[in-house]
Amino acid sequence: MSWPNLVAFIRAHAGHQTICRSAGPKRHFGAYAPLCRHLAPTDARIKGLGKEIADEYALLRDSYQAPKHPIVLAHGLLGFAELKLAGSYLPSIHYWRGIREALSANHAEVITASVPPSGSIEKRAAKLAEDIEAQAHGKSVNIVAHSMGGLDARYMISQLKPTSVNVKSLITVATPHHGSPFADYLIDGIGPHYLPRLYHLWEQTTGWEPSAFAQLTTKYMAEEFNPKTPDDPTVRYFSYGAMVKHKPPLLSPFRHSHHVIEQHEGPNDGLVSVESSKWGTYKGTLLGVNHLDLINWSNRLRFTVQKWMGRPPSFNAVAFYLDIGDMLAKEGL
Repeated sequence: MSWPNLVAFIRAHAGHQTICRSAGPKRHFGAYAPLCRHLAPTDARIKGLGKEIADEYALLRDSYQAPKHPIVLAHGLLGFAELKLAGSYLPSIHYWRGIREALSANHAEVITASVPPSGSIEKRAAKLAEDIEAQAHGKSVNIVAHSMGGLDARYMISQLKPTSVNVKSLITVATPHHGSPFADYLIDGIGPHYLPRLYHLWEQTTGWEPSAFAQLTTKYMAEEFNPKTPDDPTVRYFSYGAMVKHKPPLLSPFRHSHHVIEQHEGPNDGLVSVESSKWGTYKGTLLGVNHLDLINWSNRLRFTVQKWMGRPPSFNAVAFYLDIGDMLAKEGL
């Protein structure tokens, strides 16, 4: 029986659903052998979502509290703080589109970190520590991290333990704490023969080291990163996940990755599954939200069409991050 048919058989006949993670680089005709862990009985694809957040952040509220400590915004893979493509001739592009400005307008002190786009977690974490030290001036901080930025922050807190950086809380948003089956799929599909060549080409073309990619596999996270990166008991850990409600459209950059991840881990935002997003206190799953919507890089055309059809957007990233600041304030952070 083929692997997809076996998965279908188990889901149809067993009382438990299984979520599978890659067992590593061993190739099986373009697939990979999975490490599986069992979820609770009944429909785990629904129960595993935790609190379902459908339209709680559709609109801005009248007021939000500001947190006591500065918020550090930590970007994900291939991210940046500010990107200038044509010097002063064109407006710069911000990773946290409108989010920093909104938090600052609500009287929160905001620090924006900028780490190597595709560097190793170790190097990204070291640069994160440097940025916080340079901008926090000895103040305690709350870190709000998107995607891989959460792994950088966890490593900095647990392994680097910079004496000049005092982290009160870490809030991760769609961070692949348990790796990504899509990373497994790509690396396993490329294979060990071609991977070094592709890494070399990447470095020659972009000027960025490619160490991050292999560290996002489920095998690396399960066998290397997580066992060696325990939580700091003095830090509060919160997390959010996200999922798209329907199959991404034909031209979506997430169409294929969503399918791959859904086959192995269920609901996902196009790059990170809900299951992989869970760490610490899980605050809930944002419904109908993709990986780029989470940093306000939403498809404006899609939203315009939705409005024409009488279905206004159900998610406003600015409202989401203002609410995170409000939550931190209410937690005394």
